[in-house]
Amino acid sequence: MHFERTVLDNGVTVISERMDSVRSVALGIWFSVGSRDELPAEGGISHFLEHMMFKGTPTRDARELSEAFDRLGAQQNAFTGKEATCYYAGCLDTSLAGVFELLGDMVTHAAFDQAACELERKVIIEEIARNEDDPEDVAHELYVKTLWPTHTLGLPIGGTRELVSGYGHDAAVAYRAKHYTTGRCVVAAAGNLEHAALVELARTHLADLPVSDGARGRQTPPPAAATRVFLPKESEQAHILTGTTTIPAGDERRFALTLLNTAFGGTMSSRLFQEIREKLGLVYAVYSMPQLYQGRGAFGVYAGTRPENAQHVAELIDEQVRLIARDGITSDELELARTAAKGSLALGLESTAKRMMRLAESQMRGEDPLSFDESLARLDAVTRSDVADMAAALGDSDWILSVVGPFAAGTNEDWSMQ
Repeated sequence: MHFERTVLDNGVTVISERMDSVRSVALGIWFSVGSRDELPAEGGISHFLEHMMFKGTPTRDARELSEAFDRLGAQQNAFTGKEATCYYAGCLDTSLAGVFELLGDMVTHAAFDQAACELERKVIIEEIARNEDDPEDVAHELYVKTLWPTHTLGLPIGGTRELVSGYGHDAAVAYRAKHYTTGRCVVAAAGNLEHAALVELARTHLADLPVSDGARGRQTPPPAAATRVFLPKESEQAHILTGTTTIPAGDERRFALTLLNTAFGGTMSSRLFQEIREKLGLVYAVYSMPQLYQGRGAFGVYAGTRPENAQHVAELIDEQVRLIARDGITSDELELARTAAKGSLALGLESTAKRMMRLAESQMRGEDPLSFDESLARLDAVTRSDVADMAAALGDSDWILSVVGPFAAGTNEDWSMQ
């Protein structure tokens, strides 16, 4: 990956990768703020702001913004995460200047009209209601809440009905002024573009952002404490999530964790898939998932199964965790995982959007983005011993178990776990 990076005088970082083989550009304007940065009375406000950025500026209403993107052949969207909010668009290379002007107008000048705020609150509450109707979504929210009950990483990104119902113009203006600042802004782009031109677009269209040095103090989340939580909910399946805490984002051991995850539950040839789905037919979906954040990350396992099989599936997952923690993985598993991880990386880098995201995420961790060859070298350098050490560390940690399904409250307290 050949990238260029410029830090503007006001603190905005611009990072890009040129791809001569395409005729498009993926552009993202990122801010280092997410749900973990919210105060108790602000739950969901990062997500609320993301919605409101599309609802009009002093020069364009919401419809005019949407039509302007369409006239440029652009596909725009945004997302809010635990640690970042991103506004992005994919467009023709000839439309980059116009698309940047639109996104820049949104993030710096969004009007946050009170009537629009009141209308969008209803939309977000409907989004919350939809998620609450999905037992798998509920299970994932319960999992992070159980993993980090006293830390903001454990809170839902969307917030609650009660909190969202109170957000309006004043709250949105204050939150943007506090968090949407130059030092916390990264402009990332990948595709057929010139870096110097991108820098000038950022200089022009982000000039009105409040200036800051970008420093952010974040409290490190605590390690997991062994806990069982069962949430009764009418559903056809029981949704099981079990996991523990692990290394933070940016840790060099993440390459060993990647291969461990691939071998354990990341592919159709992985242990979890083979042992629980292919050999026993107990699940449709079963997988493992690392989620790495600043300060500390998580490693979890999900499975969905019929309620009468739920305890057995949880015990099988626990058994596989114990086995891999004790014995590590075989040489064949390591090479299989290594090749699968390389293939996944290569396929991902075919996308301008994925490349743009890699640039921004690396920059927000304070790292130089790795080229494809550098990433392959890091994966090649992982040994069985590295993976075994990572597996043993996971096995030595306390694990939580969270289950959502049609169970009576307080039942199944004898389920096994780490």
